[in-house]
Amino acid sequence: MAFCVRHLAFSLWKYDWRGQENLPRKGGFIAAANHVTEIDPLPLAHFVYDSGYEPRILAKRALFDSPVGFALRWTNMIPVDRGTKASAQSLADAGKLLGDGAAVVILPEGTLTRDPDLWPMVAKSGMARMALASKLPVVPIAQWGAHKTLPRYGRVPSPFPRKKVVVSAGEPVDLSDLYDRPFDSAVLTEATERVMEAITSQLAGIRGEEPPKHRFDLRKHPEYQAKRTDYPPVERP
Repeated sequence: MAFCVRHLAFSLWKYDWRGQENLPRKGGFIAAANHVTEIDPLPLAHFVYDSGYEPRILAKRALFDSPVGFALRWTNMIPVDRGTKASAQSLADAGKLLGDGAAVVILPEGTLTRDPDLWPMVAKSGMARMALASKLPVVPIAQWGAHKTLPRYGRVPSPFPRKKVVVSAGEPVDLSDLYDRPFDSAVLTEATERVMEAITSQLAGIRGEEPPKHRFDLRKHPEYQAKRTDYPPVERP
C-alpha cells in the first residue's frame, strides 16, 4: 500500500526535502508539523517514510471523509475525535506506537490554520502531553506548497501541473527541563509554544518571510470556529 501512496504523491508533487539528518536514527519520536490544507498528511507521511520510519499520523476523524481519506485509511493512520473522551484513547494508541519505535506525526494546531497568511496558529496541548509523558524527541517539521494542490477547505484538487512541496525538519526541541514538572497549564503551554516556535522558524526559512509577531489565537476569534472559504480581516494584537 505504501508503494501506491508513494507513487500517488510523486505524481502530485515535486519535492524539496530538507533536514532529514535531524530525525533520530534509533527509537521512536514525535514529528510535529504545521497544518495548512487537508492534504498535508500525504507529503508529511511520504517524508517520514522515505526517511526510514513507518509514520502514523494523528488526524481529525473528518479528514477520513475528505478527498485524502482513502489514503489515510490505507496507511493505518489514527483518527482523533476532537472534543470527546475518545481523543484520549487516540493519544494512548499513538503512545503505544511510539513505544514500538514508530514515528507519530502530530498536527498540534488540531485543525487547519485560520491565520490569514497561513502561518501556524496557537496549538492545542495534546502533543505536549504526549511528549512530556513519553520523554521522546519532538522533531519540528514545516511543510509548504501542498495547499497549491488543494486549497484550505478546498474540495476539488488541482493536480496539474505538479506543484513544488518543501518539507523541512529541524533539530529536536529540548523539553528536558519540563519532564519532571507537573503537567499543569503553564508547563503544557510552555512545551507547546517551544515546538510551535520551532515549526514557525522552519516555515519562515522555507517561505523567506518574517512570521507575525503574535500567533493567531482561534479562541479570540469565535467567528473562525466554523469552516469558511473566505475570512474577515483580523487585527493582530
